Amino acid sequence: MTETIVSERLELVWLSPELVEALLDGRRDELGFAVPDDWPDEHDRRFLAFRLRQMGDEPARGPWLVRAVVLPETRELIGHVGFHGPPGINSRRAGDAVEIGYTIFPEHRRNGYATEAVVALLDWARAQGIHRFVASVGPENEPSLKLVRRLGFAEVGRHWDDEDGEELEFELVTA
Repeated sequence: MTETIVSERLELVWLSPELVEALLDGRRDELGFAVPDDWPDEHDRRFLAFRLRQMGDEPARGPWLVRAVVLPETRELIGHVGFHGPPGINSRRAGDAVEIGYTIFPEHRRNGYATEAVVALLDWARAQGIHRFVASVGPENEPSLKLVRRLGFAEVGRHWDDEDGEELEFELVTA
């Protein structure tokens, strides 16, 4: 369940507890891919530390959490993608759904990488028996709004996130 997910142009490498610890400790030579000098920034350090705690508390969550988005030819990290947790951990509180989250670093945006990474991760989840997906997107985040709408997500609500502010809630149900 923790294998690397491979798409046409990307590898989604599971960030195991060992890899997250190596990232947080600056042990870049243990990663198997190149990391931008300015990453992780303070926000992503908190995010990675949170995911590490979650995996420590409940190891079975690990494969559902964060994956590195890597360009196979250059072994370069260009972002990360993952679910907020296993089924049931989502803003809709739906027991049969997972919530997707993703970031592509600015210098790699507008190349279709976010769409490709999201589609690959959704396909992986479908192979695990999941067919209901949630995405929360800030109302000003036009690129992400376009991405989720293009993939068929429908707007179903909104909520307030203490870290990100107002977010629109989207849902996709597949066969």
